Amino acid sequence: MMIRTARIESRLTIEELAERAGVSRGLVYRAEEGDMGCAIGAVFELATIVGVPLFTPDRSALALHIANAEKTLSLMPRAVHHSRKVINDDF
Repeated sequence: MMIRTARIESRLTIEELAERAGVSRGLVYRAEEGDMGCAIGAVFELATIVGVPLFTPDRSALALHIANAEKTLSLMPRAVHHSRKVINDDF
């Protein structure tokens, strides 16, 4: 859930994040949903790319971060869409 929130805030699609991490779109989706069957290395890579802190010594800070991520996620759009605007750069 924290990966999804950070991905949307970064305005990345699942496809873009998957390409950057070198994994499948399905793995990104499963990692965002918290699937315990995902390879930990892939999840760490996804978290690092979108800027999710991986370790914190303070459990209360982590709980607060998760609560904030849940709240933010509930207010965000379900998907990121990029406009397909054609730019005329022929001078």
